[in-house]
Amino acid sequence: MEVILAKQAGFCFGVKRATHLAFEAADKGGETYTLGPIIHSPQVVQRLEEMGVVALQDVKDVEKGTIIIRSHGVTADELEAAVSRSLEVVDATCPFVKKAQEHVANLSRAGYDVVVVGDADHPEVQGIVSYATGRVFVVGSGEEAEKLPRMSKIGVVAQTTQSFENLQNVVTACLSKGGEIRVYHTICDATAVRQEEAKALASKVDCMVVIGGYNSANTKRLAEVCSELLPRTHHIEIASQLDPAWFDGVEKVGVTAGASTPKWLIDEVMDRIKEIDRERG
Repeated sequence: MEVILAKQAGFCFGVKRATHLAFEAADKGGETYTLGPIIHSPQVVQRLEEMGVVALQDVKDVEKGTIIIRSHGVTADELEAAVSRSLEVVDATCPFVKKAQEHVANLSRAGYDVVVVGDADHPEVQGIVSYATGRVFVVGSGEEAEKLPRMSKIGVVAQTTQSFENLQNVVTACLSKGGEIRVYHTICDATAVRQEEAKALASKVDCMVVIGGYNSANTKRLAEVCSELLPRTHHIEIASQLDPAWFDGVEKVGVTAGASTPKWLIDEVMDRIKEIDRERG
């Protein structure tokens, strides 16, 4: 059985930077916390916990020590609260997310109503929205954007893991909602590259395995993209979740992983797939 690993599987630049900063802070010792999970990988969060780094949901729970801002970023109020409590702040916010936050702040100051394309419940989007000082709307699709009220000036930004097609659909809908529209392309290239590579791989294999946290938006989207082309697609977090029956009659297996998936998890899955192949004889 041939096993093909996507070239761009695993950590993107922002996640690699965030985890490096987190483990570097953990190595220094002392009271160290992350505000929310550092990345959407339960296994990485667990490793940090084993090193004494505790994931908290509220900065008010911290009196002293070091607080690490997760890669998805936090709200403007949460960041301000961390700074005001005289904590040592390690800002591991992905630079692409930071740029989206800055665009929203600048658009609001310039008098634009802001439309954020993304999942309203996602922490990245909640953080981005918080930088607006005027009206802000979150829409998940072009259909949702069609329900927006009319506005004179509209500024559009996107959650970094959105698809370009979805951003286009929302912008198209916004064209009938306002007289002036300013659009910032805030989608991370790593997301688009992984999705296109996954599509190409899914089209030439018999089975796809997508590795990454079930709470990872970009991993779930990778699994969806693959499933649309190849129903025999399986989303897992760890190697022990692999079912040997998935590979019955399979000659080629494609493997990809979300931007929050560490290399050691990918390696374990690759090894387990090869072990299953050997066991089948």
